[in-house]
Amino acid sequence: MTQLKRSNFIINDETEQKIEKLLGQMTLEEKIGQMTQRGTLKESDLEWIREGKIGSLLNVREADKVNELQRIAVEESRLGIPLIIGDDVIHGYRSIFPIPLAESCSWNPELLEETAAIAAREASAHGIHWIFAPMVDIARDARWGRIAEGAGEDTYLGSVIAAARVKGFQRNDWEDRPGIVACPKHFTAYGAAQAGRDYNTVDVPEMVLRETYFPPFKAALDAGAGTLMAAFNDLNGVPCTGNEWLLTDILQKEWGFKGFVVSDWESVDEMVQHGYAASHTEAGSIAVKAGTHMDMHAKVYHEESPRLWHG
Repeated sequence: MTQLKRSNFIINDETEQKIEKLLGQMTLEEKIGQMTQRGTLKESDLEWIREGKIGSLLNVREADKVNELQRIAVEESRLGIPLIIGDDVIHGYRSIFPIPLAESCSWNPELLEETAAIAAREASAHGIHWIFAPMVDIARDARWGRIAEGAGEDTYLGSVIAAARVKGFQRNDWEDRPGIVACPKHFTAYGAAQAGRDYNTVDVPEMVLRETYFPPFKAALDAGAGTLMAAFNDLNGVPCTGNEWLLTDILQKEWGFKGFVVSDWESVDEMVQHGYAASHTEAGSIAVKAGTHMDMHAKVYHEESPRLWHG
C-alpha cells in the first residue's frame, strides 16, 4: 500500500481516497465549516455541528463532554466528519511543569521533548487532538507580557527547543487515543511588538526576520509540525493574518509547508480594527487569499460566506 508522508504523520492511500470522496460530497457551506473554529461553546453551536458548519472547537475539556460533541458530529451531521478539538497546553496539561521560559534555561532539549510528550498524552486522554504550542517567538523586550511562554531571546536555543517540543507533542506513542498535532505560534515576530506592548505594531527588516525570528519556526516545521498559527500583530504594516508574503510566499512556496494555518483568536476580524480592512467581508477575503485556512472564533468565514465565496 502506498504511503504518503505529511509532516511526521503517515497517511495511506486509502485515507487519501476517503478524503477526496468526502470533498466531492461536501457543499460549499460544509467546506467553509471545516475552516471555522469556535472557542466558546453555545447551544446554537450544537446545531452548527449538526449542519457541518463547525470543523473545530477549542476550550472544550474533559473526555465525557468531548465524546458527546464528537457523537453529535459523527452521528448527526450529514457526512459524519469528526471535530478537531484544540487547546492551549502551555506547560503541562494535568502534570504541571515549569513555564517554558524556565524550562529553556535547562538547555536540555531531550528533557523538554519528554515534558511535551507527557502533556500530549494527558491531553489526548481528554479527547484533544491539537495543541496550540510551542510558542516559538523570540522575545528581547522583558516588558512583553507573553515572554514566559517561549524560550527567550536566543535564536539558536529557541530553534533547538522548538524542534524538541514539536517532536514531544507529536510523538503519539500510545494506542486507542486521538493523535496530537502541534501548532507553533505566532508567525511571526509577535515578540517584537514596539515597547513590549502586546498586539502593538512590528517593524522588522527582512534580514532580521530571516536571521532572528524565522529560524525557530523553520525548525519546528522541519521537526514535523503539521499546523501553524498566524500572529495577531501587523508586520511592517500588514497584519500577519492577511500577509500573503508571509503565509504564501515564505511559508508555502519557499519552505514547502503542506499543513494548514489557523488564525489567532479573532485575528481575522481584528484586521478591521487594524484599519487594514474596511469590513468583515474584506477581512475574510484578505485572510483566505493570504493563506489563513481556519478562522479561530471570529465566525467571519462562516457569516460572510455568501459574499466571500459567491461574490
